[in-house]
Amino acid sequence: FCLSRKLEKQRKGKLQKQICQVVLEHFEQQYTAELGDAWSRVRDVLTSPWCWQHALLLNRFSPSPGLESSLAGQGFQPAFPAALPYLPAAFRCFSRPAPGRFPAQKHQPGRLKDYYLLNAASLLPVLALEVKDGEDVLDLCAAPGGKSVAILQCACPGHFHCNEYDDLRSRWLEQTIESFIPDPLINLIRISKLDGRQIGDLQPEFYDKVLVDAPCSNDRSWLFSADPQQALLRLMQRKELPSLQFQLLRSAVKALRPGGSLVYSTCTLSKAENSDVINLILSSCSNLMPVDISGMARGVSQEFTLLSGMQQHELLVLPERGRAWGPMYVAKLKKVSST
Repeated sequence: FCLSRKLEKQRKGKLQKQICQVVLEHFEQQYTAELGDAWSRVRDVLTSPWCWQHALLLNRFSPSPGLESSLAGQGFQPAFPAALPYLPAAFRCFSRPAPGRFPAQKHQPGRLKDYYLLNAASLLPVLALEVKDGEDVLDLCAAPGGKSVAILQCACPGHFHCNEYDDLRSRWLEQTIESFIPDPLINLIRISKLDGRQIGDLQPEFYDKVLVDAPCSNDRSWLFSADPQQALLRLMQRKELPSLQFQLLRSAVKALRPGGSLVYSTCTLSKAENSDVINLILSSCSNLMPVDISGMARGVSQEFTLLSGMQQHELLVLPERGRAWGPMYVAKLKKVSST
């Protein structure tokens, strides 16, 4: 016991040294103001990777006999209740309260992986999107591909466009799709490297559903920026992100058919990148209306800690010990008429 405590302290000390103080101080100032008392509990999780939790999204295209019973034996349980407004039967995700990472599967060309490791909160945007078979779907900022894979666990779109502008991340996206999706279905998926801000003009009113999992100041990863200079640069660029996010959203609105819906998500707590961006797009586009996702929020409230006081069309998952999921912001909008 003493030895394990000593090893744990050493591991914590090692991780603690990796925290970028410049970023932490910036977050401390911003999130104390925005989250109040909740920030101290969130900070405790964000700065403690040894308490982070991981979930497994099972791949319906690669059934693995015995995997579910093996997971049950290790304390894993279904991650989402059947009471959710949208939860396709083929969508199966498992999690457990205990921290720790399940072994990852390596990419092997020609062989599909059995599961995808992820933060369970990152599946909420996909569940909010409610994709149905045959719909035309755009994942505007798709890399590394987890949400694209999750969409395909829910339904088979008529046309599925996965876009990623960054060249390196685009290759990562392609590998993810190849690892989880069988060839016949891959042939129905279009992977592109377009500037997401232009897709709305290139393909106006083409899609039934659009996911905008926007580039953001990823709170978890930014706290562990190894290079202080890189961290300072990121914090300077942070001020420019809401403008980019708004432009991506505006493009997504143009790409939507009337009656279509979009989901906007980030993995940051920042109000400037979340609610403020959504409020701006709603005030800028008279043909947009918010969609109530409070039913989904209620359905997951036992497993996720949600920030109180959010509007009905949005939610924000706050990481807390024992429920270390998030941060994840989700908002849903509907296009009611042509632009």
